[in-house]
Amino acid sequence: MRWLEVRNGGSDLTARVATAVPLALLAIALVAIGGWVFGIGVFILGVIALRELFSMFERLSPPILAGFVGLLLLLVAAETGGPPRVLMALVASLAVVFLISISDHQATSLPGLAIVMLGLIWIGLAFAHAIMLRELIHGSAIVFIVLIATFITDTGAYFGGRAFGRRALAARLSPAKTIEGLLIGIVAGTAAAWFAGLYFDWLSGVDALILGFAVALVAPLGDLFESYVKREADVKDSGTIFGAHGGVLDRLDAVCFSIVAGYYVWTALL
Repeated sequence: MRWLEVRNGGSDLTARVATAVPLALLAIALVAIGGWVFGIGVFILGVIALRELFSMFERLSPPILAGFVGLLLLLVAAETGGPPRVLMALVASLAVVFLISISDHQATSLPGLAIVMLGLIWIGLAFAHAIMLRELIHGSAIVFIVLIATFITDTGAYFGGRAFGRRALAARLSPAKTIEGLLIGIVAGTAAAWFAGLYFDWLSGVDALILGFAVALVAPLGDLFESYVKREADVKDSGTIFGAHGGVLDRLDAVCFSIVAGYYVWTALL
């Protein structure tokens, strides 16, 4: 997600929308169906996202299979239980990752193992929370609202940064991000959640504003965090599944933070 692209102008916006549409359609279908179909879809996306992360740090020889097994543990725990079981799965995944690492013929360093655990905490836990949120009361609608608020936060920040951006938010990590874009994005994302909530008589306006504000506040952190990871890996994009417009992780960086916030905020509001 990029908030300000001075170059390419409208063509860049078109490309951003074009790369977001396939994921948006897939998300709508998976959330609507729910159950194990949703879980399997989330697992496939998680595998792709983890693979992108491991590829960025291939020089550290992360145990890839161990990461996929850890992801599976987290998602099964989310589907069959709640936060306590997911926490147990995360703790167990450290032992699983370690055992698979030392049994692998390819030597794995401690930094490589650390990258796998980073992926499980960053990506695996986020996807597990997506499953748990979907299973809550009105969970499917809340997932939609979280995704809409996240997208509008990014879009509002993009246009706000282009129109009013003057002060860099984090120049060393991502020079294109601006403070003005951040603030406009937060307002836009919060408003989007409120408007989406008008379609559901069980969601009060105040609750929708609280949910939207929480999502809009943390979504930019997810974007910024991925920028930090890519800077450390010295890469421009996480992957090439969308060609020149990046990978799955580039499209879901903000969601990896906002979906977690959405789960805990909605749990508190129930």
